[in-house]
Amino acid sequence: MNGLIWFRNDLRTIDNHSLYNACRENEKVIGIYCLDPRHFETTQYGFKKTEKFRTQFLLETVTELQQNLANKNITLLIYLGYPEQIIPKVIAQYQIDTIYHQTEWTTEEIEVATEVQNSIPTVDWKTHYDQFLFHPDDVPYEDWEKIPEVFTEFRKQLEKKIRVRPTVAITAKPISNVIEEKTDIPTLDDLGFEPFEQPHTTAFPFKGGENQAHNRIQDYFWDTKKLAVYKKTRNGLVGKDYSSKLSAWLANGSISARTIYWEVQEFEKKVIKNEDTYWLIFELIWRDYFKYISLKHGNKIFQLNGILQKEYHWNQNTKAFHQWTNGNTREHFVNANMIELQKTGWMSNRGRQNVASFWAKEWEQDWRIGAAYFESMLIDYDVHSNYGNWMYNAGVGNDPRDRKFNIKRQAELYDANGKFQKMWLTPELF
Repeated sequence: MNGLIWFRNDLRTIDNHSLYNACRENEKVIGIYCLDPRHFETTQYGFKKTEKFRTQFLLETVTELQQNLANKNITLLIYLGYPEQIIPKVIAQYQIDTIYHQTEWTTEEIEVATEVQNSIPTVDWKTHYDQFLFHPDDVPYEDWEKIPEVFTEFRKQLEKKIRVRPTVAITAKPISNVIEEKTDIPTLDDLGFEPFEQPHTTAFPFKGGENQAHNRIQDYFWDTKKLAVYKKTRNGLVGKDYSSKLSAWLANGSISARTIYWEVQEFEKKVIKNEDTYWLIFELIWRDYFKYISLKHGNKIFQLNGILQKEYHWNQNTKAFHQWTNGNTREHFVNANMIELQKTGWMSNRGRQNVASFWAKEWEQDWRIGAAYFESMLIDYDVHSNYGNWMYNAGVGNDPRDRKFNIKRQAELYDANGKFQKMWLTPELF
């Protein structure tokens, strides 16, 4: 039997159930990754769907994945092209019996998978929910409609009733599993981008890839033990260590939520167990929650009225968009965060909440434009967390209170000495 793993947002060898099952069930196994040109096109709003920052991180990630798989005698073929055109050719060439891939449920991913499936009807498909902390088969809901609309209820139910599953790993295949075909990994230039260097002030000076994710855990958990103060520092704005920064590797699946969870458990056994260590798990549960809300509500997460189907007056002002993205609003704190994003592809959690609130609640601009801009720019873009958080901040998501941030007060609380704002804005403003 011959198996093909179609990698998408699960770009890892450790704790990858598609890879694990393909290796157990097949004599011959190969992997494929397609850089889909649609991800690099210009959106209806006039900017690229994926900008250079996440693209660079992705290229670094697939490069490392290819090497890690090669170490297990598994070939990863990497192509620039449409999956529905490329995968059928690979299926035919290597006489594939079964395709393994991670379950996706948002529109664009489903449409591509359906096109691929329709073009090769004789091949078996095996999919796995593999981006959760709490596996969908384990949660205490008979169907997605029963998922609570309030996060706290969801968290308490799952923490009480569910045990996180153990991670899985593969052993190397025989050397005979390696195929002769080699593919060149596309470059930034191939995808329409100029090479670039990150400014030294970036809070995310990290590379993409599974090994890099594990290096980060080693540094943040074990070498510096910063995990022990995570909750106290997580609202920081400057430097690489105010938060774990694991979101980028989680977003493209270079590391699994389960791997992080069990590493926290180990840290709590060997170093310290406190509110700070728990808070990283708390954030993983929030991440899960947005995925479950997306499963429950489907395309409502992309609609103007959100999952609450709440009507507000929204504007679509191009001048406002340019002011916001270029850091030319009346709020220095918003401006500094937006320039950081523009120059580095990163923004803190505290910054994201404030700039989203300003765009949606102060200026009453269409929140979906802000969400699409984040999708373009953020290294750690995750469809469910991004749109879930934007709905939340726009008052059409999982927060019926419809709050608005007092941005001047936020700046006083989190950047009292103006260090962050001075870093990204013209000094004479202060």
